[in-house]
Amino acid sequence: MTGFTRRQFLETAGGAAAVPALDAMAAQAPATGSTVAIEKDVVFGKGGAMDLRCDVHRPPAGTSKRAATIHIHGGGFTGGSKETLIERVRPFTATGYVAIAAQYRLLGQAPWPAMLDDVKAAIRWTRANAVRLGIDPARIFIVGYSAGGHLALAANGTQNNPKFEGSGGSAGAGTQVAACVAFYPVADGPPASAATATYMTPNVSPTILFHGVADTTVPIESSQGLFQLLRDKKVPSEFHSFAGQPHIFDREPAFATACAQLADLFIERNTKA
Repeated sequence: MTGFTRRQFLETAGGAAAVPALDAMAAQAPATGSTVAIEKDVVFGKGGAMDLRCDVHRPPAGTSKRAATIHIHGGGFTGGSKETLIERVRPFTATGYVAIAAQYRLLGQAPWPAMLDDVKAAIRWTRANAVRLGIDPARIFIVGYSAGGHLALAANGTQNNPKFEGSGGSAGAGTQVAACVAFYPVADGPPASAATATYMTPNVSPTILFHGVADTTVPIESSQGLFQLLRDKKVPSEFHSFAGQPHIFDREPAFATACAQLADLFIERNTKA
């Protein structure tokens, strides 16, 4: 894939696709009471010869929103894993979402855009398995952290675009997302071949941004510039900054909970039921 300017990506639109039959899925007893049931290492697709796996966190019984959040970890595209998201996923399940922490290939394993291909495979798998997951396939939301925020923004802006779909599995299921949640996203930076993460097509979905004011890893200007661009394009959007907070500030449970609740409020106000 070649790099994209902001203007080029703003002019790139995607179309809809049909949903295929459900894929097989690992069996797991439903959540009971306040318990969150977790299905570990469920294979959702292929990244080249590699099995791609996700952890499916189901909300406590009686709380389900019949909606899914797909969570994409950070790590500078060279590290990190879905296991790092457990504490940050938990507040989303407490709010009623099926929360899916997805693996993707790193730069040491495959070149760009393999990471985006894998995220798209996770979205398609979630939609293809909507019945088994107990969700509405129209209510799938993408959540990304740092480098994963870059990927979440990229997925939001390339929905159903054949140039960016990859071939990781669940072909034809569609990669549209109803909203995007990006934590301290890398809006400009590595990988060099995708230096712009402000992937906003005419049909980009509502987007909410979270960033710590004291972040020195990904400066807050990354989200500030993106938020202004979202506003200029009249995309429903919010930007929440947190005074004195560094990168990955949501590792603290209080911040993780507050952000999940703000994201939930934003989603409910800006997406169709």
